[in-house]
Amino acid sequence: MAGRPRVATKLGTLRRAIASLRRGGAGIALVPTMGALHDGHLSLVRLARRRAGRVLVSVFVNPAQFAPNEDFASYPRDLKADLAVLGETGVDLVWAPDERTMYPDGFATRVVPEGPARAGLEDAFRPHFFGGVATVVTKLLIQCSPDVAVFGEKDFQQLKVIGRLAADLDLPVKIVGAPIVREPDGLAMSSRNAYLTPDQRKIAATLFRVLKDCARRISGGEHIARVLDDGVTEIEGAGFTVDYLEARNAATLAKVEQLADGPLRLLVAARLGRTRLIDNVAVS
Repeated sequence: MAGRPRVATKLGTLRRAIASLRRGGAGIALVPTMGALHDGHLSLVRLARRRAGRVLVSVFVNPAQFAPNEDFASYPRDLKADLAVLGETGVDLVWAPDERTMYPDGFATRVVPEGPARAGLEDAFRPHFFGGVATVVTKLLIQCSPDVAVFGEKDFQQLKVIGRLAADLDLPVKIVGAPIVREPDGLAMSSRNAYLTPDQRKIAATLFRVLKDCARRISGGEHIARVLDDGVTEIEGAGFTVDYLEARNAATLAKVEQLADGPLRLLVAARLGRTRLIDNVAVS
């Protein structure tokens, strides 16, 4: 019968709980989240369950990845609701530290990633972001010592940054990407979708529709730069302000000029009112 999962809020409790989960040789999969859980997060939990005998979910809204002008204060938080949802999935343990536990007085160490973190995508518009992500993810991987950690492909550049981080720091964890989960109209599921007004919500699926069309045209041999220019025009015509729409090598995030430079991934970030949405698709 489903019930409230076990919750750890202090490091000592977490370590004892993890030792208990590992008895009998069970592997552990970690799903890091910032809460406000939706079906996209639950798909990560299901994938984690397929990869390991025990599943640990972290819930922590990380202040280090928000700039002063971003939505840290208003980011949706409802731990009680998140625990109810996770109880239905049979999660074994939830790590829900507060800010003081993660960043105690005197905290003075940061992880500064390069490589895919300097690809000129998210980092060009949120230069603080990947340092904050890398720092908190490194802490979570050390604290939770998972065998597997699952991250969504919606944050595609982030997934590449974390994979590079784990490899470069020799962390004994396998980083696994999970496919994007979408609403019926194609909008990628995101906690920030809650910010959209009803009228904006009707427009938001334009991103995925344009990405699919651009991918189809590029796959058919059309000139990449021309296709992307058309895509930007269409997205902006729908009411967005586009930060970027780019084709990149899916493995390295290097810029590409032709289909032969692949495998290719199209990535977009655009603002609709006060909401910033990101998405990506593969070019097959």
